[in-house]
Amino acid sequence: MSATIILINLASLVCLVIALIKDRRKAVKGLYVAAKTFIRILPVVFIIIILIGLLLGFVPKELIARIIGEQAGWDGLLGVALLGAVLHIPSLISYPLAGSLLQSGASVTAVAAFITTLTMIGMVTFPLEIKELGKKMAFLRNGLSFIVALLIALLMGVIL
Repeated sequence: MSATIILINLASLVCLVIALIKDRRKAVKGLYVAAKTFIRILPVVFIIIILIGLLLGFVPKELIARIIGEQAGWDGLLGVALLGAVLHIPSLISYPLAGSLLQSGASVTAVAAFITTLTMIGMVTFPLEIKELGKKMAFLRNGLSFIVALLIALLMGVIL
């Protein structure tokens, strides 16, 4: 087990103990809400895991590397960034998918673009953003988020 996993779980456990000490009723209520949410998203998680398995099982690594690998260039980067902007999957699921894509030959830059646009841009929630923020602000927020996501991806590619 990696040190990061141990550290994250230990920090979570410490926070849970602190919450239980501070206000046991609120902590238990929070755990109940978390368990209900987990059960509610579980079918989606299973479906996405199956789809990822099928994708990685039927799509050759060479094709993944050609489309979003190092040699894909700007077309691959923009394509995967747009895909991340359009998809609506939980971030929790996107990380294993990102790891699988990296193992299949995708570039760090492309995977960083995918994860960043997935979490920063909300095409599914765009109508709600227009309603709450106004059309101009919604377009501005999503447009700037897309540009920032590409910059983050490019920086990740340079750093790693």
